[in-house]
Amino acid sequence: MISGIVITQLREISDGRGAVLHMLRRDAPGFLGFGECYFSEVQPGAVKAWKRHSQQTQNLAVPIGRIRMVIYDDRADSPTCGQLDSIELGRPDRYFRLTVPPGLWYGFTCVSGLPALLVNCADLPHDPAESIQCPIDDPDIPYDWAKHGGSILT
Repeated sequence: MISGIVITQLREISDGRGAVLHMLRRDAPGFLGFGECYFSEVQPGAVKAWKRHSQQTQNLAVPIGRIRMVIYDDRADSPTCGQLDSIELGRPDRYFRLTVPPGLWYGFTCVSGLPALLVNCADLPHDPAESIQCPIDDPDIPYDWAKHGGSILT
């Protein structure tokens, strides 16, 4: 696993009426603060990539559908520099919180047959000046979305 990435099993309380899905509490280990919380809908096969934050920490979970999250480490001072990892998130068996620290490239694709819903509870409010994006097919990131089942959409 890439240095700094944290995967936390999330609590799900289900009965015949539905489910309560925990995501993040201020007394949770690793909680850094609240900046904003938003949802990102991803259509089957669509890709949203690549983005890197310089200050903001992402806390991601997928309560509906399933996504494949891909993370690339090009931090020169990191013990995992040059490493690429992917993880699937979603219910019923992969309901985790994925914490992505600043400085890592990440992107994701919906791998379920229906749209997926990704929730991000970030520690800082969105500030376009502290993040950068690069093209989905950037040659500096060794991942081919089309080869792994994603359509080349941004």
